[in-house]
Amino acid sequence: MRSVPFAPLEPALYREAVRRALAEDLGWGDVTTEATVDPQVRARGVIIAKSDCVIAGLDIAAEAFRQLDPAAVFTKDVEDGRHCDSGTTVAVVQGSASAMLTAERTALNFLQRLSGSASVTRRYVDAA
Repeated sequence: MRSVPFAPLEPALYREAVRRALAEDLGWGDVTTEATVDPQVRARGVIIAKSDCVIAGLDIAAEAFRQLDPAAVFTKDVEDGRHCDSGTTVAVVQGSASAMLTAERTALNFLQRLSGSASVTRRYVDAA
């Protein structure tokens, strides 16, 4: 079977979707994080695959973190379209702790949904 090379999505294609998802998810704000985390605190978060999967949506997940902290550093350990085993470190994000805690649910929602679709698609392709 021949592989078709795909370029990363242009950020303009998903930036607004991420903005809207964050707005919907946050509503009036993240009250718990605002009440308990000093905005000056920096943190490091690790995204780990909870099951065997095909990764998809890392750039979109990174966008969620960057929209709340433009200085956030998102490092991919696995590229989109690659299989990874359960327990694999997929990416690391470093930046404002409060921004990371606030963005994490939106970022993971995109990453889980897109990786789930990619994983199912890979199973169908392998079966064909």
